[in-house]
Amino acid sequence: MRKIFTILSLFFITLNFAQVKWMTIEEALEAQKTQPKKILIDFYADWCGPCKIMDKKTYGHPVISEFLNDKYYPVKFNAEEKKQIEIFGRKFVNENTAHKKGRNSLHEFTQFMNVGAVPSTVFLDENGAPITILQGELSAKELEPYLTLISNDLFKKIKTRQEWEDFQKKFKSNIKD
Repeated sequence: MRKIFTILSLFFITLNFAQVKWMTIEEALEAQKTQPKKILIDFYADWCGPCKIMDKKTYGHPVISEFLNDKYYPVKFNAEEKKQIEIFGRKFVNENTAHKKGRNSLHEFTQFMNVGAVPSTVFLDENGAPITILQGELSAKELEPYLTLISNDLFKKIKTRQEWEDFQKKFKSNIKD
């Protein structure tokens, strides 16, 4: 009995450590006021297969989840959200949900962030201004250099494709294959 309890305890402890502490965009912007950090927004849709893979394998990876929880305010936003949100001094809604048939009615905030497809990852600076957008499914190993590059403001120094390629070559991943 004791062995079973120990195994179950270790299993649940492992699960707790590999989870991103997701926030709403409103919570993240509010948190920035007292402790400035960059924001990562994961734009997803409930029906999106690649989004679910990213949830499990990318954001569920212990290296990625720990880095996100430490260096960012991670936000998960349904690109087809039906609720109204009020941020940046304006209201964002999804008025087409009642009129449009199908699953692709994008929320105004999704459009405002220039997201046209899911999954998309948007980075905001400490003031809520956009830094960049990454479109498509990313593995943990693909996302990791961006997390470091953006959290440390190294993106401000990279001006050319060659500089980006040099950064990628020098980058030492903490993810073991």
